[in-house]
Amino acid sequence: MDYSAKTIIMHVDPAAPEPDVITKAAEYIRAGKLVAFPTETVYGLGANALDPEAVERVYRAKRRPANDPLITHIAQSTDLYRLADHIPAWVEPLAQAFWPGPLTLVLQRAAHVPSNLAAGLSTIAVRMPIHPVARALIEASKTPIAAPSANTFTRPSATTAAHVLEDLYGRVDVVIDGGPTTLGLESTVLDLTQDPPVVLRPGGVVIEDLRRLIPEVRTVSQYLGDADEASPSPGQLLRHYAPRARLMLYEGPAAAVRSAISDTAARYIANGRRVGILTVNEDAAHYTQLGARIIALGEQHDHAAIGRVLFGALRALDGQGVDVILAPLLDSEGLGAAIRDRLLRAAEGKVFHVGQPTSHEA
Repeated sequence: MDYSAKTIIMHVDPAAPEPDVITKAAEYIRAGKLVAFPTETVYGLGANALDPEAVERVYRAKRRPANDPLITHIAQSTDLYRLADHIPAWVEPLAQAFWPGPLTLVLQRAAHVPSNLAAGLSTIAVRMPIHPVARALIEASKTPIAAPSANTFTRPSATTAAHVLEDLYGRVDVVIDGGPTTLGLESTVLDLTQDPPVVLRPGGVVIEDLRRLIPEVRTVSQYLGDADEASPSPGQLLRHYAPRARLMLYEGPAAAVRSAISDTAARYIANGRRVGILTVNEDAAHYTQLGARIIALGEQHDHAAIGRVLFGALRALDGQGVDVILAPLLDSEGLGAAIRDRLLRAAEGKVFHVGQPTSHEA
């Protein structure tokens, strides 16, 4: 059964959130209610992480399966010792380098911490956000806050309060509107229960920076089905971050990708289908005569700009009622690895390699 609520919207200054607004929102958290709030990555759907009933409400509101764990947010690094056991030596240098910020650490869960935070596993995923609203809310609530992305499960993550309301109005008690998020992509998830540590989800902290601290760190891409066993990290399911329209990804030489997207768009439009195209600024002019809805995400190598608007662009094309979205699959350098991961999961792992007769499935 879904969680239902009378949704209240609170507006705050994202750089200096008004204390009275934060205090009121924190009262909802302490009462076991749900509060959506901005972080630097995406909006989170927050609940008292130490209250298993409140955590269960998060799953119900998002319609999220119980095998997909939640990330717990803290305001001070010392709070980590309330949540985790057997903390490895890597934690201190990682926290000094990347906290507060978009890095989530997977550790052994302390026995008193609700198991439904981690889909029943013995681990816990923890991060310290840098966003002033998120930090103020955690501090005022006087409890760690469990907060997955504030959207309906498998939908593109919410990067504005409007996105939250689109998905969760009537299923969240409070939405704190602090404007658009600054990064637009979720945190990097680093599993410290493995040796060497493993990146389970690429995100706002890039692998190149992690390797400066931990040269042997490796990445593992998992593509789980809904019925698979639990993973210690969110964002591991094959279908995730997905628009309602079918997303078709193309990879290959730039000219060949442009040609394939143009040909596919023309074919769909000729058959009466509405087509959206996500592209980089440099290629947008190639598609203007097709009659498709076009969104240019940013300059090709400006991954930060593309990441900020990616989820909003997917939602915008859904809002225009397109049947299919065509997009190039970008390179995996730096923040591009996170963008590539989100696009792959939004397309259920399918990529059309230009010049090959069949698609590749991740």
